[in-house]
Amino acid sequence: MPKISEFYGIAICMYFDDHSPPHFHAIYGEHEAIVTIATSATVRGSLPPRAAGLVKEWTAIHRSELLANWQRARIQVPLEEIAPLD
Repeated sequence: MPKISEFYGIAICMYFDDHSPPHFHAIYGEHEAIVTIATSATVRGSLPPRAAGLVKEWTAIHRSELLANWQRARIQVPLEEIAPLD
């Protein structure tokens, strides 16, 4: 699973063969959440509240880049790194 960003100990990853809706995996220590790109909603798993808030903020900033990476993954093209949250 390629890591496309990392900030404050949170790794953001995407699988090449993942299912719809467009989403990514946010991993923080032993916690993992699947987060939809369009709404920033957690559809499976969970993160601690602070980490979840940072992921939502980051998603809002980078939504178009995330969707572009989702399309790259669908056609098996290398994913691009996305800037971390400052």
